[in-house]
Amino acid sequence: MRDAFREAVDDYLATCAKAGLEPKKPYSGKIMLRVSPELHAKAAMIAAAQGKSLNALASEALEQIASGL
Repeated sequence: MRDAFREAVDDYLATCAKAGLEPKKPYSGKIMLRVSPELHAKAAMIAAAQGKSLNALASEALEQIASGL
């Protein structure tokens, strides 16, 4: 999964370089995800069991992934 992410980033940077574009983009901090209803339900149950919102659980998971790069 990390290799695919790195490959995607490298591809993006190469595309920007070829097009003469600056590879910077401001982000709003909002992410819309589409997941299966089963995954949604499991994630919601895990969040509830940990006393967290689904948003907090997802944010923590993304932070862990991002810090592993």
